[in-house]
Amino acid sequence: MLVQGVAGDENALGYFGYAYYEENSDKLKVVAIDGGNGCVEPTPETINDGSYAPLSRPLFLYVKKDSLANPAVVAFVDYYMANSQGLVEDVGYIAVHPDAYQAEVQEWEDFKASA
Repeated sequence: MLVQGVAGDENALGYFGYAYYEENSDKLKVVAIDGGNGCVEPTPETINDGSYAPLSRPLFLYVKKDSLANPAVVAFVDYYMANSQGLVEDVGYIAVHPDAYQAEVQEWEDFKASA
């Protein structure tokens, strides 16, 4: 396991998702990075506001317009959009700001309506 390898060698360096770091924060140290505005450590706030860059990124779900003809695809994305905020936190990812999330929900609804 990568965590064991990195934790077992004081000179080791590894790249993990933040959820893995949080689960193993007693064994690992974070590295602050300088994306041009001074060193920033990864935290839920710096990940969400984009200041822990370039090592943090949002997750995207892409749906082809033709796929809207498939009711299973629409049902899946509807479920995803209705439940992803809670599910994201359950697995240790960082939920987006509620305003940004609402904008994404609206974008999905508008996309469906345009088909």
